[in-house]
Amino acid sequence: MSPRPIVGITTQTLEAILGELPRCWVMSQRYVDVLTSVGALPWVVPLSHDMATLRAIYEQLDAVFLPGGVDMDPDQYSESRLPACGVTDPDRDRVEVALVQWAMADRKPVLAVCRGVQVLNVAAGGTLYQDLADWCEAAIKHDYWPNEVRQRRDLVHEISIEEGTQLATIIGAGTATVNSMHHQGIKQLAPGLVVNARAPDGLIEGVEGRDDSFLIGVQWHPEELVESDPAMRRLFESFIEQAESYHPEVAAR
Repeated sequence: MSPRPIVGITTQTLEAILGELPRCWVMSQRYVDVLTSVGALPWVVPLSHDMATLRAIYEQLDAVFLPGGVDMDPDQYSESRLPACGVTDPDRDRVEVALVQWAMADRKPVLAVCRGVQVLNVAAGGTLYQDLADWCEAAIKHDYWPNEVRQRRDLVHEISIEEGTQLATIIGAGTATVNSMHHQGIKQLAPGLVVNARAPDGLIEGVEGRDDSFLIGVQWHPEELVESDPAMRRLFESFIEQAESYHPEVAAR
């Protein structure tokens, strides 16, 4: 049996709950389940302060997955914090930026969703809007937070997928309708990245690398759509196919 590719999934800090829990690292089970369903061996990555340990973990990975979560600290892209910037997790920022930069240098596959595409852009040298209301008064609504009547899989706005991009090759060019749960977005696109999708208001909804390595980020949450949209499942399947090719034992067969 061929070994399953190991995909690192970064975590987020859960602050201590007095009398119940110490400080923890956590992440949604949904990402683990979806990656498992397409053939990955998920590996939940701690936010270690020991960079030698983090590097050793990275070396065991065949691919890196960046999930959704809290806002990035504006310190990461050399801006002052604005009042509209929400909760941040500096430990997570530090670990994810390091993993992405290592992966880009090694051409190791990376798939990033929601917050993840923002981390990818910052790690490559770009910046973010700390709140989309500060970007454009005419911006469409992007922050469809789940509540008692709205679900994470609800399709809420269209995107246009750029022809000739890797994303278009995987899920098709033209328009698609996606879910949306964010209030920040890409401001200055990082050098070395290209736009592969936009929202109707012009906001960047996806990016990818300029070469043929698998370096793709999308602003929506495709993991919530894999059962209802074959194109979103293909995105994860393509990611794992690239991870399998990166794996030395598998690539040699």
